[in-house]
Amino acid sequence: MNGLIEGIHFYYNKEGLFVFTEQYHLEKGYCCGNGCLHCPFNYENVNEAYREQLLKDKQARESSS
Repeated sequence: MNGLIEGIHFYYNKEGLFVFTEQYHLEKGYCCGNGCLHCPFNYENVNEAYREQLLKDKQARESSS
């Protein structure tokens, strides 16, 4: 992917860290396995133990929104 656009493909969180958006991941087309916050692929390439925790965290975030 070329030409990342702030606010569409990424943003900076409160700590100043670079965070990819769901849109970025959808355009990329696959889970990279790093446990990204906005992974739309249910962390399919993350190791199972970590994946379970990430899915629980994602569900908690979504239910609190």
